[in-house]
Amino acid sequence: MIEKRQFYIGGKWVEPVVPNDFSVIDPATEQPVATISLGSPADVDLAVSAARRAFATWSDTRVEERVSLLERIVGVYGRRSPEMDEAIRLEMGAPKTFAREQQTPAGTGHLQATLEALKSHVFERPSPRGGSLIRHEPVGVCGLITPWNWPINQIVAKVAPALAAGCTMVLKPSEIAPLSALLFAEILDEAGCPPGVFNLVNGDGPSVGEAMSLHPDIDMISFTGSTRAGISVSRNAAPTVKRVALELGGKSANLLFADANLETAISYSIESCFSNSGQSCDAPTRLLVEQTVYDEAVALAGRVADSVQVGDPAQEGDHIGPVISEQQYDRIQGHIEKGIEEGARLVAGGPGRPEGFETGYYVRPTVFADVANDMSIARNEIFGPVLVMIPFDTEEDAIAIANDTPYGLAAYLQTGDPERARRVARKLRAGSVYINGGSPDWDVPFGGYKQSGNGREYGEFGLEDFLEVKAISG
Repeated sequence: MIEKRQFYIGGKWVEPVVPNDFSVIDPATEQPVATISLGSPADVDLAVSAARRAFATWSDTRVEERVSLLERIVGVYGRRSPEMDEAIRLEMGAPKTFAREQQTPAGTGHLQATLEALKSHVFERPSPRGGSLIRHEPVGVCGLITPWNWPINQIVAKVAPALAAGCTMVLKPSEIAPLSALLFAEILDEAGCPPGVFNLVNGDGPSVGEAMSLHPDIDMISFTGSTRAGISVSRNAAPTVKRVALELGGKSANLLFADANLETAISYSIESCFSNSGQSCDAPTRLLVEQTVYDEAVALAGRVADSVQVGDPAQEGDHIGPVISEQQYDRIQGHIEKGIEEGARLVAGGPGRPEGFETGYYVRPTVFADVANDMSIARNEIFGPVLVMIPFDTEEDAIAIANDTPYGLAAYLQTGDPERARRVARKLRAGSVYINGGSPDWDVPFGGYKQSGNGREYGEFGLEDFLEVKAISG
């Protein structure tokens, strides 16, 4: 059993003000693998005070000093990556291969993209007419609240640009997947991060998260999680007029036109939707298919989904693992039952665990066809390996269905016509559009339209999120 009850505050590992043990559950075995302590507003006060003290000096460091720190972090992170793989496997059930090839490398990607952005960023420049100085300065003390589904990805996507900007910070990772965050705190400490610049307090939303968003000495909240929680964070932050950056939920449309290579497109669509056991906010969970190839696409999707392997995260391979928790498993089961109740056609999967799995929060890879866009399973973010298929007649019809959602994080489209790809991509109301399996690099902005959030992360866009703009005239 791993015991990690301490918090990282002011460059030291400290005991919580009030001990409050909490078990971290391995989703594959349903057994505790670690014990942490949940923090309180008093712990937040200590962490914020440490960050506030450190801000006076860290905000005034030269760019070269921040570059040097990030480079040291890259080196330590690379050496300890096998430990990160294991932490992510234990806390969220990510299969070993997936953790090693996708989850852990995201941290390196963000660190390197932030380094490039920091080295090239112009922090002071003349105004367009030359009479004033335009200066970028760090926002201040930042509260960072991160989710469990891509734990180290979202942690580094916030911590790295905050460090680069000259901000100090308090991190609250997800209490159900805290091991990667605790390891990352060790990495920062080993890399020589100055005391108080980075602080970590474990805890849940109603205690630590709320205390952070309400705190008068926190200047900015950067939050990744559900839209519901993001609204709460914004409401709490309003009285102190904090800057609030939100990366929230999604129900991303995937437009498949008849001129695409159908087999390739369906395989990509299933793989992308079910990757990480469907627990990605930008997963292409609504597959919109042109009517002329719809029946063929449905049959093919059923066969591909049936071939998806579910397996033990401790084993190597390209299988998917369990979902994060019993609560999440039950929520997904409710959505699947609702889809059947609404009259959608079950093409693959369905309720319950896959055959051979009596223990662990495993979900059957599920595909629904003949879904109307006003059905619950087409409107709500399920956050599991569940795909819904919706037919469309014309290009205009596809765009209208794709945009008919409160979300706008990502969109996907498959077509053999490059001009159509460009035309449709411009009309989709989403922060990212992926064409024919294209994927971005770490320096491409990530964030959403509508109820998928505001602000952008990654590379120079993430760096700018943590900077204020000052005009000096005269």
